[in-house]
Amino acid sequence: MSISNNALSGALAAQAALNTVSQNIANAQTKGYTRQGALLQAVAPDAGNLSPGSGVQVGLLLRFSDSYKLQQMWRSNSEQGYREQVQPYLTQMETVMSGSKSSLSYGIDTFFKALNAAGVDPTSSPLRQQVITAADSMAQQFNSIYSVTANQLVSVQQQQSAILPSLNESLASIAALNKQIVAVGVSGTNTSALMDQRDQLIDGVARQVGVEVVSNPDGSVNVSLKSGQPLVAGFAAATLNFSSKTEPLDPADPGGPTRTVSVLMLNYQNTKFPLDEAQVGGQLGGLGNYKNATLLPLQTSIREIAEQMSAKVNTALKNGTKSDGTQGTELLVFNPESATGLLAVADGFKTTDLAFGKDGTPGDSSNLQDLVDIKGQKITLTGLGDVLLGDADTQIVGKLGIDSQQNKALLATATTIRSQAEDDWKSTSAVNTDEEAINLMEFQNMYQANMKVIAVANSLFDATLQMFG
Repeated sequence: MSISNNALSGALAAQAALNTVSQNIANAQTKGYTRQGALLQAVAPDAGNLSPGSGVQVGLLLRFSDSYKLQQMWRSNSEQGYREQVQPYLTQMETVMSGSKSSLSYGIDTFFKALNAAGVDPTSSPLRQQVITAADSMAQQFNSIYSVTANQLVSVQQQQSAILPSLNESLASIAALNKQIVAVGVSGTNTSALMDQRDQLIDGVARQVGVEVVSNPDGSVNVSLKSGQPLVAGFAAATLNFSSKTEPLDPADPGGPTRTVSVLMLNYQNTKFPLDEAQVGGQLGGLGNYKNATLLPLQTSIREIAEQMSAKVNTALKNGTKSDGTQGTELLVFNPESATGLLAVADGFKTTDLAFGKDGTPGDSSNLQDLVDIKGQKITLTGLGDVLLGDADTQIVGKLGIDSQQNKALLATATTIRSQAEDDWKSTSAVNTDEEAINLMEFQNMYQANMKVIAVANSLFDATLQMFG
């Protein structure tokens, strides 16, 4: 009887819908779970049959996923990861560089104050010793700050290297899930849980590097960097690694001191692409940009200040004469290859080695004035051009402070956008327990109503049999 068949199909459809509702409720607190729904479709009657229809069926299981909202969530995660990863480094560097007694300016000012004080009595041994002590203190300021930059450089490189194993593993897992989803989808099995896993992995990858994601008709996705290099294409995944190369510490001096730098490489299907680590986005790109745009230029500026100031001081001293009439000797030693000994007072330098005069006359301080004037002379910094020696550190700290504050503001914006993107995704894809409770009651009523129809059909059938009994 069609009435029984219709009611049976309704009961089975209601049961399938209840199963979907129960799955949603069970995963209401599951991170990354995308809610599902049963799409019910009326079954048309057979040809030539005047029946109103042949019941109902579950056409397909819906997965409430919005690709645009997913893309927005992934993009915001990349930006947040980019800004969040570098802020601790910027904050530390800004604090060290701008400290009232830890800055380069403090050391330089103290040294030139000692030179000014020595002008009261150029022959005074205590005042001369104060100049040497101030020079040593200034050198320690340079060494301490330069050591912080060197330690940060090591830390940044270690963090970058630590990101890659997790990134490569996630890319391989996305490719494997692509293969599973395609295979399972062909058999007609629900792939929603597998897609949820893949979306979570993509979200994690997006935090590490900026990505573009394209969905394919077969259910797989292609993931690439924003610059176009492939990370996952179908069932194949790329790997990223760092390789080392040596380059001059100063590009203008190819034959001078060298340093070892790392180069980010992408390997896909045995083809290697060099990547600009500052442009890959996410945490990896944030660290790369901080290293190349802030940390290394800062190191260069510190070296240039130390080198040019020590050269000016040493030249001035050598142009003068000691109290015994002999030529002055160099006070400062500049060593660009040392991370902890960038600047130092020359070994064995004594108070009598300070050449404050020019003609050997006792009490002559004409050369001392030349030494004092160095603070107001220009030096040339790669990132700032010509600046006064006394203002160089202030300008560097000012730029660092602007970079730090700007990154803080952008981080706050990125955090807000990420939160909004998550809320937008949840509005479509997350489980609403109130809505599911309503669905639960509706499908329960549907099931019970269809069971009553079946009971009525059985009564009619029994009554029919009794008529012919």
